[in-house]
Amino acid sequence: MAAINRDPRTAAHGTRNDVVLAVVLAAAATCMALFTDEGRRPDPLGWSLLLAAHVPLVWRRRHPLLVLVTVVALVGPYHALDNNHAAPGPVSYVALYTLAVTGRPLRTILTGIGVLTVSVSVMLTVNTHQAVELIRISGWVVAVLFAGVDVRYYRQYVAGIVERAERAERTREEEARRRVAEERLRIARDLHDLLAHSITLVGVQTSVAAHVLAADPERLDRAAVAKALDDIAETCRTARGELRTTLEVLREHDVPDARGPLPGLHGLADLAEAARVTGATVELSVRTGDVPPAVGAAAYRIVQEALTNAVRHAGPQPSVRVEVHAGQGALRLSVTDDGTGGPAPGSAGGFGLVGMRERARSVGGTLDAGPRDGGGFGVTAVLPTTTPTT
Repeated sequence: MAAINRDPRTAAHGTRNDVVLAVVLAAAATCMALFTDEGRRPDPLGWSLLLAAHVPLVWRRRHPLLVLVTVVALVGPYHALDNNHAAPGPVSYVALYTLAVTGRPLRTILTGIGVLTVSVSVMLTVNTHQAVELIRISGWVVAVLFAGVDVRYYRQYVAGIVERAERAERTREEEARRRVAEERLRIARDLHDLLAHSITLVGVQTSVAAHVLAADPERLDRAAVAKALDDIAETCRTARGELRTTLEVLREHDVPDARGPLPGLHGLADLAEAARVTGATVELSVRTGDVPPAVGAAAYRIVQEALTNAVRHAGPQPSVRVEVHAGQGALRLSVTDDGTGGPAPGSAGGFGLVGMRERARSVGGTLDAGPRDGGGFGVTAVLPTTTPTT
């Protein structure tokens, strides 16, 4: 079956196999010429033509039509000399089969008709009875041609199946690579949101503690310092827990639930309280029902990044208003502050705004961010909570 399935032009050791085939067929033709129809045993010229007709088979895979023409050119005179007519049959059939299995069906049919026409014409000049006999056995020629065409179509069918399987495998590999890339991007976003938020809070809380220590060393407010340090410790513990949950997918990637629960709207109060610890005034308004987990996680990360930017860039003790409400098939949120409206001049920009927009797009939503007309900075987002129908 492997020999039938593969294209003979691409088979390994094709030339060597064809040499062996030519030798075997030449030996078979010699035996047929010697032991069948002894009255038409070939003369020296007939032997030369018979054996020479087997030589072109060595190149039958590379030039099937040329090989067939050469075989016919040698076998025609052989028959015209009224030698043993059965001996060159196998080599002729192999040449016809090779052309049928490697060429187009129309060319194969036309070539078969041409070969039969030439053969019958030659036999009519030699022996009318033999010509009639050739027509009678021409069914073998037709059978060989159709066998070759059938094998060719079968090979094309098998090749099509293999190609589809390979294409499906490539598609699966590409899908796997795409999912890996998406997972890496998700982890990168989570790490950015988590670390930027936590480090910003730690920095602000550390500044508060340093200010209390340096303000009046003679009257040290130990309670304020202790509270600032406790807030720093709590922020670090929270960040460590979230970081462990985020990286769990990398350490235990074979565990189905390794990702852990997604953050959601229930965590907005904790974000607001963490921002208040740094000195910001945060007004939180949440009016929502049940939303898809992915939408809730996106809203949580957007609010987290917006509060982080407000604490970092809005100046000392900013006032921040966070509104989240659901309606008309979408979750709408806004985070506004009354600060300076952006990073300090000359500071390097980060990936916060880009990350928020990507969070919104990941659930099919939109996000706008920029300075407000009345001062400060605003972030608004609309996140669909229903799957659009088509």
